[in-house]
Amino acid sequence: MKSRIWQCSRRRFVRGTAALVVSSLIPAERSLAQIPPAAPPVEITPPRISDISAYDVYIPTACKDGPFHAYTCEFDASWAVLKTFGVDATLEEQLAAIEIDRRVEPYYRETADGFRIFGGDITRAYSGDYVGNFLARTTGPGMQPLFANFGLRATRVRTRQRIEEQLRAGRLVWIKSTVDFKDWVPATWITPDGVEVPGVLGNDHAVVVIGYNEEVVVIRDLLGPTSTNYQRLYEVEVSWERFLTCWSAQDDDGLAVGPRTAR
Repeated sequence: MKSRIWQCSRRRFVRGTAALVVSSLIPAERSLAQIPPAAPPVEITPPRISDISAYDVYIPTACKDGPFHAYTCEFDASWAVLKTFGVDATLEEQLAAIEIDRRVEPYYRETADGFRIFGGDITRAYSGDYVGNFLARTTGPGMQPLFANFGLRATRVRTRQRIEEQLRAGRLVWIKSTVDFKDWVPATWITPDGVEVPGVLGNDHAVVVIGYNEEVVVIRDLLGPTSTNYQRLYEVEVSWERFLTCWSAQDDDGLAVGPRTAR
């Protein structure tokens, strides 16, 4: 979850209808010994927002009560996928299955060309303090080894057609988008090797696509209610148009995940 914006600076950036308060002050990297362990997940069964007969495909998907930590959305979403396919993995077990790039604790700068975030190589690893740094994140390619470690097959998806195909095949789709599918401030992530990755600044998020019909996509979002949205649901419908717009802000980053024996 990347919706809790760091409240140190009062510079306000407005992009469309989105207003973000962001900070140039980034906390120092913590050692693992300083990071509190995640509590065991409390599984919940959120109410469905529609009769499943309204969808072309609907995959009942695991849910838990809120994120592991403030900025663990990638691992909260992957927990839902893993649990749905019979794998009960703690946050610590997930972290052990993914590469962590600690070379640069992520920070950002505003430049003439827009916002630039400097951090580790999120094309293959996770970068950042997931307890205190709202910039902490990774990408689909960085998550693929995690799913493989638990015996699942994860393949890239970049289009609506591929999402529909993979859901029909019984796979869930882990994606990067924006919190609540709201507007965003564009940003470019710069790795230590100079690779540029398009994304968003303050409302980076990961969710799971669990169903669809012609009009909407069905989303499992483990963020749940927070101070930025006390009414946030764990299961939501998003129009295809809005979904694809926000997904494109994250470079259409998605993974179709399921058992290796799935079609």
